[in-house]
Amino acid sequence: MKIIYDLKELNRPLDNPVLTIGNFDGVHKGHLALFDKVKERANAIKGQSVVMTFDPHPVKVMKPENGLRIITPMRQKLRLISEANIDVILCLPFNKNFSTISAHKFVKDILLGTIGIKEIVVGYDYSFGNNRQGDIGLLKAMGEELGFKVHAVEPIYLNKVLVSSTSIRNFIREGNIEDANILLGRDYQISGRVTSGAGRGGKVLGFPTANLMSVDELIPKKGVYAVIAEMDSREYYGVCNIGNNPTFGENALSIETHLLGFNGDTLGKDFTVRFMHRLRDEKTFSYISELSDQIARDIKKAKEFFNLHG
Repeated sequence: MKIIYDLKELNRPLDNPVLTIGNFDGVHKGHLALFDKVKERANAIKGQSVVMTFDPHPVKVMKPENGLRIITPMRQKLRLISEANIDVILCLPFNKNFSTISAHKFVKDILLGTIGIKEIVVGYDYSFGNNRQGDIGLLKAMGEELGFKVHAVEPIYLNKVLVSSTSIRNFIREGNIEDANILLGRDYQISGRVTSGAGRGGKVLGFPTANLMSVDELIPKKGVYAVIAEMDSREYYGVCNIGNNPTFGENALSIETHLLGFNGDTLGKDFTVRFMHRLRDEKTFSYISELSDQIARDIKKAKEFFNLHG
């Protein structure tokens, strides 16, 4: 697998490339269906499977007021696309100048002239070019004129829900982790480094926690979750609390994870939290002892969940 960050790196067209284009935020089951079609067609013509995506997400450039929260940071997105066994990833810089390229020029100069596509695979609602003036109809017309094939992949529904980045984003915001994970085809995760917290976990409450400084934009709804944490190439069952610590009168959002059966040091470690199941909403307790008792009940529920689901 090769990652190309600038089209200037291409000294010549790729070898019989079959291309798909998109933001692919989440790299969910709908995206994987596109990739499967790309690989199928590339194998059929003895060519290369190619994914074109953009950094940053075009909405961040064109509509920054939208406040879009990205599901998968770029590093994770590229890793997931690579794990889908794609031959070449074109991760192109997106800016306002790029956005002014007309649909016709994009196809003729970039897709054909630079990349040399033989076939292109797009989603059912694909649009492109300045002011989104290009669509599947235009692609097919240009394909007939210029000699490349166009394949449109139909939408995918799971449990009557459209598999889309928007659906997943909404589920995560609502704390509906299990439905988000179904559409993703994997566990939703956030990552970062463990930093010093208030020091109450072990000393005050009796349950030491890893305080995560996350690099991710999309944080699940406040509450308590059964999670799997990854640290030092190992996995640990855990309970993660996302909230503002209302019992202690705080306002800053914290992400604290208690690792079941772990008594070592987590400070400064790279840490990933995979969300499996929502246990409860955030609550305010009158006494610290009440909070400590609730945490014990949360741990018991998490253990029951993991035992039930293997």
